[in-house]
Amino acid sequence: MMKSLFLFSVHPKPPLLPSPNLRKLLRLHASSASTSSRSRPDRRTPGPARARQSLYARPSLLAMDRDRAARRADVDAYLASLGVDPGELSGLELPATVDVMRERVDFLRSLGLTPSDLAAYPLALGCSVRKNMVPVLDYLGKLGVRRDELPHLLRRYPQVLHASIVVDLAPVVSYLQGLDVRPGDVPRVLERYPDLLGFKLEGTISTSVAYLVAIGVARRRVGGVITRFPELLGMRVGKIIKPFVEHLQRIGLHRLAIAKIIEDKPYVLGFGLEETVKPNIDALLEFGVRNESLPSIIINYPDVLGIDLKEKLTAQQSLFESSILVTRDDFGRVIERMPQAISLGRAAVLKHVNFLTGCGFLLSQVSKMVVACPQLLALNMDIMRMNFDYFKNEMDRDLEELVEFPAFFTYGLESTIRYRHEIVAKKGFTCSLAWLLNCSDAKFDERMKYDTIGVEEMEDDDSFDTNRLAGRAQDEYDEDEDSDYDDDTDDEYIE
Repeated sequence: MMKSLFLFSVHPKPPLLPSPNLRKLLRLHASSASTSSRSRPDRRTPGPARARQSLYARPSLLAMDRDRAARRADVDAYLASLGVDPGELSGLELPATVDVMRERVDFLRSLGLTPSDLAAYPLALGCSVRKNMVPVLDYLGKLGVRRDELPHLLRRYPQVLHASIVVDLAPVVSYLQGLDVRPGDVPRVLERYPDLLGFKLEGTISTSVAYLVAIGVARRRVGGVITRFPELLGMRVGKIIKPFVEHLQRIGLHRLAIAKIIEDKPYVLGFGLEETVKPNIDALLEFGVRNESLPSIIINYPDVLGIDLKEKLTAQQSLFESSILVTRDDFGRVIERMPQAISLGRAAVLKHVNFLTGCGFLLSQVSKMVVACPQLLALNMDIMRMNFDYFKNEMDRDLEELVEFPAFFTYGLESTIRYRHEIVAKKGFTCSLAWLLNCSDAKFDERMKYDTIGVEEMEDDDSFDTNRLAGRAQDEYDEDEDSDYDDDTDDEYIE
């Protein structure tokens, strides 16, 4: 029992001391370490001798700044030699060397940009070729933007070079396609109006489209309207589009009529209201057009709102007075019945007048015919000649009937005149040219069911639809821009 208690006693066993040999070795090691530390220099305080022996010496920040400034000065001098103001790029990071900057300039020149273009928008020089330009140009090329249109696009909107494809470009393209702009037309829209790439979709673009739909532009026609005149997407509704529409309404046009004009010729929205539209309306009134006729003139010839009208009216009035003996008052009636007469060239007018006088009409009769049917001055000469030959050789009528109904020349010989004349001749009817021609095919067939012609019906049909003829004349203008009747082909006027 006592033996076991001794074994588990709380007093520990005293530690073992090192042997004499071990203590001797420890003293020798400590003395050698202190000697070596006294002979070795401190690494934290290198002396001049050590600095001279180093294989690499880091340049100071001051030296680095001086070197960077020197290289930037060389780049600025190169840009100045191109006509670019380096001061406009002072806060922009540019290539470190002139060689790299020269490669960037050469790349921009290869796109068709000139030094003057770079001077106009020097920020293009801050775009990296690989990181900015190449991805953007590749994207535009895949859309279908033509290579020869790139210079125009980049001059109009050089900011596209540092635009984000995902954030800036792709959303605009998707929005255009959502407005029913066909994929093949999207690049044409961007070529014509590249500023569109910088617009925010929730801003001007969406509000202008919404307003056009609200006034009556058909939703399915919006894509075609934008394709023909994409500039409207950049027009503010409150400052441009709405005042234009409201002014036409005050003249007497219905909103749906205005919407139809915009669907067919959306570029009319680009006519300045104060600079062009209002002065042109005043000019029409000044030259004898009546207020109540303004809506029909604008509907039949919307371009009248945007041309240099007063100068043209002055020239045309002088021409009509001298060559056709049309008075000032009658000149207003001519414009009301065919506003396209404003743009008729002098040679075209004289050619038609000479034809009519050659047919045997007096100049006073020609004047009366032109006032009643100004479309005579814009018709195809071959058609007029065939109609007159048939009238003279087959219809056995007096020439005065053509003076009373000059619209005879506007009808198709085979489709209308010959067919109706032969039927009336078989029935033995005696009728005026207006009763014979100035009606639809259905109305004519109904008349042929009777054996006589009512006197009242004859009197009702003495007039003819000048709006129909004006529309036909406008179609001929649109189909043949190189016609003799287009003023652009013959700008000779009587002074």
